[in-house]
Amino acid sequence: MRPPSYKAVVDEYAAAIRSGALPAGTRLPTHRALARERRIALATATRVYAELAAAGLVVGEQGRGTFVRARSGYDGLEPSRALPVPRVADLSFNQPLSPDQGDLLRRALRALASSGDAEALLRQHPPGGHRHDRAAVARYLLDRGIDTAPENVLLTSGAQQALDCVLRTLTRPGDVLAVDALGYPGIKLLAAAHGLDLAPVPVTPDGPDLDALDRLCRARPVRAVYVQPTVHNPLGWVLDRVWRARLADLAAAHGCTLVEDGTYAFLEAAPPPPLYALAPEHTCYVAGLSKNVAPGLRFGFAVLPGRLLRSATTGLRTAAWGAPGLITALVTGWLGDGTVARLERERRTDAAARQAVARTALAGLTSTAHPTSYIRWLTLEPHQRPDHVAAVLAAEGILVSTADAFATTAHRPNAVRLALATPPLTDLPAVLARLRAALDAIAP
Repeated sequence: MRPPSYKAVVDEYAAAIRSGALPAGTRLPTHRALARERRIALATATRVYAELAAAGLVVGEQGRGTFVRARSGYDGLEPSRALPVPRVADLSFNQPLSPDQGDLLRRALRALASSGDAEALLRQHPPGGHRHDRAAVARYLLDRGIDTAPENVLLTSGAQQALDCVLRTLTRPGDVLAVDALGYPGIKLLAAAHGLDLAPVPVTPDGPDLDALDRLCRARPVRAVYVQPTVHNPLGWVLDRVWRARLADLAAAHGCTLVEDGTYAFLEAAPPPPLYALAPEHTCYVAGLSKNVAPGLRFGFAVLPGRLLRSATTGLRTAAWGAPGLITALVTGWLGDGTVARLERERRTDAAARQAVARTALAGLTSTAHPTSYIRWLTLEPHQRPDHVAAVLAAEGILVSTADAFATTAHRPNAVRLALATPPLTDLPAVLARLRAALDAIAP
């Protein structure tokens, strides 16, 4: 009987994993055992597991073997959000909302409907938005320490589109993009879409290793550096003034552009000046209102140096044009009447309360968080694999994100991220108690 091709073995295992016939956490045969069972060469067996790992279906651990990966948590793509039991809580994605926001939306929509020129909301806006709407965002950014002209602000459909616009403007396929070794998963998707070469920068408890970044920039032609200096996702750090000044100096010295992500910056009440304020000619600033106002708004913005505006605007025209008129009118109204500022204060208070609950529930475990953020990075015990932990929690009705989603290196930390914003605050103690009990039950 002719031995199966390596591709047939890969397809067979992939089908079994995706169907659930091989559940998460299943230990697969060793490379030698697979080669013997399937009558294939050892190198071919190794190739089978390498392809399954590249597809995100298995994970290999030195000295322990190869295991089926859990796919229940957010892994940076679009995983199944189905759970084997009724859902208890989604701790894989932050969707903060205040109890009164439905009424807030109704009032705002009624006000827009009765405004003088409601039909204007149905007309096509220019790419990047009307000047008066860009001016509203520019005024809002003054409280973040950014003093820029409305012409330097482009309105987008969320922060992800703002990032896409900036990368489309700055880079070409094959360019080197420096990123944190642990960071926002969406940057990996964008880098792949634009054909960029990700260059991971080691991280410390307080920020990226700037000596390593300097060496990287000397060794390779780094085109841009993606950074989250204020309330980092997932590690929570806020870079101090010295760190920021050195980052700005490095960008100027090596001729690369800083891409500053301020998505969670509103959660720090008194941050140091943003990088854009320190190096406006070498920095693009992106953020949105999904976390501070509502996830469904999909309203974002990019602040760019003047030399990049024409190219960036052209990029918006070829993509999704920008933020819809109705959403823009809602947002600029809330920016002008103080609603956004009020919601941001409420979010900080709410996040602090949730972190207090988490500190109590997870006492004795190793975890990291900004005190007023919605994210907690939980380091697992050596015997607890992230994919297995995610599967165990999924069986309890709890979704979490494994470290795979955030890692840009082959090394995946033994950790999971807990997004605390989505469950009602009153439910969070019970949710985290259930999570803690499930973790404690995982035997060495």
